[in-house]
Amino acid sequence: MPISRLGHYSVRTSQLAASVQFYTRVLGLREGFRPAFDFPGAWLYNGDDEADFGVVHLIGMDERNPSGLRDYLGDRATASGTGSLDHLAFIATGVAEFRRGLSREGIAFRERTVPGLRLHQVFFEDPSGVTIEMNFPAHEVA
Repeated sequence: MPISRLGHYSVRTSQLAASVQFYTRVLGLREGFRPAFDFPGAWLYNGDDEADFGVVHLIGMDERNPSGLRDYLGDRATASGTGSLDHLAFIATGVAEFRRGLSREGIAFRERTVPGLRLHQVFFEDPSGVTIEMNFPAHEVA
């Protein structure tokens, strides 16, 4: 059984509203269907197709009802930043427009072009401190 692609990644966050806003405004994802779990959260989609259950699942930390999340996903301390995960990467086009969007949102970023790969990378963090890497064709910055 070969793996064909990443299904989604999940972020536990104490800043659910800020995270939804970040992923929808900065990455252009949209909030869509999410089952009625007994804990807060959001499923974010790339485009209109909801057949693959979203790209990013945000898991809200609800201090008023911690048992809902604990019962479903297990008891786990919330790590800030990327924890054991180093970063998440997306492939995109339109680096100049993307930079302008990050600047408009007041999001600090760093970038570099990978030698020999014709790949330009932009790194930044979401509201929970998770590092995100956007990969653009290097010719867009040449």
